[in-house]
Amino acid sequence: MPDSPTAGRRERKKAATRQAIADAALDLFLEHGFERVSVRDIADRADVSTTTLFAHFPSKEALVFDREEKVEAELTAAVRERPKDQGVVEALRDHALSSWVPIVSDPRLDRFNALVDQTPALREYAERMWMRHADVLGAVIAEELGRATDDLACAALARFVLEIPTLSRGRHDPRAAVKTVFDLLNRGWRSHHDSEDVLAGPHQS
Repeated sequence: MPDSPTAGRRERKKAATRQAIADAALDLFLEHGFERVSVRDIADRADVSTTTLFAHFPSKEALVFDREEKVEAELTAAVRERPKDQGVVEALRDHALSSWVPIVSDPRLDRFNALVDQTPALREYAERMWMRHADVLGAVIAEELGRATDDLACAALARFVLEIPTLSRGRHDPRAAVKTVFDLLNRGWRSHHDSEDVLAGPHQS
């Protein structure tokens, strides 16, 4: 049964409040630095209570990475929901070009990266988040290919893919940079599979 109009409005309002809090937090952090901004400052800027703020974000650090759950969900969906005739690397490439390139081109990105790099608590949070995304993506790739959850090739592919935003940062043409790295990954991935086929011997019909 589809959601009722009331439920739909409630979800849209909840999403709008969450976005307003995240936007207020980022603006304040970029203006004053992470350590000099309090949760109360953010709540006041977003015109919400601190209780409402913590209902949306479990910690001050999470306010900076407000898209982490969405990023992870989109990564796994790119692999699981790809067309049947599309490979995993190609699916992740398409996702990166449509979702990551606009972010890499955001004029605020340099200031955001500087904020994270200069704040130990944010660097640690980002590293844990990156590892979590890599573990989840590696497991999903392995699941889709019928391999063990800890398959080394799948884990390596996931980590290489997640390095691409960093590798394309600051490039004159981020889109071309993303394509170049994925071309390299795709050749390596296909070569790995070809080698496995040789080692396994001829397939039985």
